[in-house]
Amino acid sequence: MDCESWMSALPEELWDVPLTDLAIPGSHDAMSYCLDISSPLVRSESDIFKVLDSVCCCLTRRVIFKWATTQDKSIEEQLSLGIRYFDLRIAHKPNDCSPDLYFTHVLYTHLTVLETLMSVAGWMKSHPKEVVILACSHFEGISEKLHEEFIFSMKRIFGSKLCPKKEPDLSLRSLWASGYQVILSYEDQTGARHPELWPSIPYWWANQKTASGVISYLDWKKDLGRPESFFVSGLNLTADRCYIINHMKESLRTLTLSNWECLRAWVEKQAPGSQHQNLNIIAGDFIGPIPLCPLVIRLNQKLLKKHNKNSIH
Repeated sequence: MDCESWMSALPEELWDVPLTDLAIPGSHDAMSYCLDISSPLVRSESDIFKVLDSVCCCLTRRVIFKWATTQDKSIEEQLSLGIRYFDLRIAHKPNDCSPDLYFTHVLYTHLTVLETLMSVAGWMKSHPKEVVILACSHFEGISEKLHEEFIFSMKRIFGSKLCPKKEPDLSLRSLWASGYQVILSYEDQTGARHPELWPSIPYWWANQKTASGVISYLDWKKDLGRPESFFVSGLNLTADRCYIINHMKESLRTLTLSNWECLRAWVEKQAPGSQHQNLNIIAGDFIGPIPLCPLVIRLNQKLLKKHNKNSIH
């Protein structure tokens, strides 16, 4: 399967299906592969972590790093593996006089937000029929002035590739015709003033440390019915403080890999589409070691079979 250019490789029968009805692979905490182990802890982080960090930094930093890292591939590698939705948590470092923004997950990243987005723009230039969904959220320590400067920078980087939120036709055929390649979700009221920015995309987060717990939660959400627009089903596992303390030699990676087969079997049973229990974006951790992308992309064959069946009748 050609995951690097999977959207352009979809059968023509699916070119008129809205992106909100396709199965799309996503990356949870996409930028945690470049966390800076020596950075300050994010200001909103647990006081317990901060106290431990001040007492025994050498030990706590290694533990925090192991459990805060959710990806080990660069954003360009994730794109080439087939990821088209990116969970991007953005913040401004405390006591930083520069306007530079970083990604966060307990710690801050080495890479800045703008240099990362420029890498995404460069990748898209060589993949003109691939559409990327960027979900910007959290925004800790960011003033209204920094919000506006950041939004201006994104408009400069992506330009006419930004798909406006009122675009009536989100099919690949229509997006290709208009030259749109980026759907930019912005989880802050500042974004409402800009027609190029989409509102926050719902993320179904189970907050569970076992595959069975994640699946039970997602099945419960499915029974309630899917949102009308984009939404994310998160396969990511979450370890609480007690679990981490009792499993100091493990990491989020080992926890994810040990639960994968159960999650894989559940994903294979899912279907994209517009019906009550259909899924849209499916996001996970450790893209690459976990073959999430081909698994999710193949779900679109179910839409194709449905289309062909309806055509016959």
